[in-house]
Amino acid sequence: MQQEHPFAEYIRILGKGKKGSRGLTREEAHKAMSMIMNDEVLPIQLGAFLMLMRVKEESPEEVAGAVEAIKESLKVPKGVKVDLDWSSYAGKKRQLPWYILSTLLLAQNGMRVFMHGASGHTAGRLYTKDVLAALGLPVAHSLKEATKLLDKHNFAYIDLEHMSTRLYHIIELRPYLGLRSPVHTIARMLNPFDADYVMQGIFHPGYRPMHQEAGIMLDIPHMAVIKGEGGEIERNPDMPCLVQSVHNGEMSEQEWPAMFKLRHVRKDDLNVDDLVAIWRGEQSDEYGEAAVIGTVAITLQMMGRADSIEQAEQQAQAMWQARNKTKLGSAA
Repeated sequence: MQQEHPFAEYIRILGKGKKGSRGLTREEAHKAMSMIMNDEVLPIQLGAFLMLMRVKEESPEEVAGAVEAIKESLKVPKGVKVDLDWSSYAGKKRQLPWYILSTLLLAQNGMRVFMHGASGHTAGRLYTKDVLAALGLPVAHSLKEATKLLDKHNFAYIDLEHMSTRLYHIIELRPYLGLRSPVHTIARMLNPFDADYVMQGIFHPGYRPMHQEAGIMLDIPHMAVIKGEGGEIERNPDMPCLVQSVHNGEMSEQEWPAMFKLRHVRKDDLNVDDLVAIWRGEQSDEYGEAAVIGTVAITLQMMGRADSIEQAEQQAQAMWQARNKTKLGSAA
């Protein structure tokens, strides 16, 4: 009789029927993800595991355990200072990626922003890696290279393909599985350089509390989670925005009002060149500029640089007006 594979235990925990199944503990999630990262599972086991967890929906304990296991596999340079961790795993299809201008504006104002994300897993979307390339901005191909970009520009982006090849291949399974996997949630929470401040964007509102609880378990001092436009970290200025935060182990929430009374008409085409033109002041876009300013404002308050919504928005507006229009990103 063939001996049971060690990973079968974790599939059984998740899939033993309505009465017999349960979620993984933090320790079990850590062990299971360690086996996945070490390529100690069969492809059929990986698919079963991912889809069982997807149907159940990942818990904070499972996310925290998986993140800890993945971080053990990353080759992260030591002693690197990062102020703000920013994940970008959704891509955009209805609006331009205004959040990129938000991060570059923060970088120009002295904040060291590390962004990580994935690209190409869903057709018809604009992804950060490709947009940065179109803007003539470099992307890192290793975490070591990312540190050099941080020193030079106060901003660095790395695609998951170069940060964790194993995770990248799992995310790329989406066309075969027909569903996003829990890795999309887990990767967002990696915070490889252990930044004190973390921004999170999600598409499904129900995931906000899960990110908060996982953030506390992972000892992230300060974090803000929003239902971002398209699932990215981007405030939609046409709608109220609920910001659910973590500050030193305590969860809180605050609703930011819409920035406009009437919604804007969505453009039919997305031209990345418009981002540069608007940054340079050659064009104007009321919606886009408000999205940039509104996203920066939420970030400033999360980082403790503003005491109120009004103050945060005023600071963000001033930063936008004073930006170096001749250079994207850091003015250094």
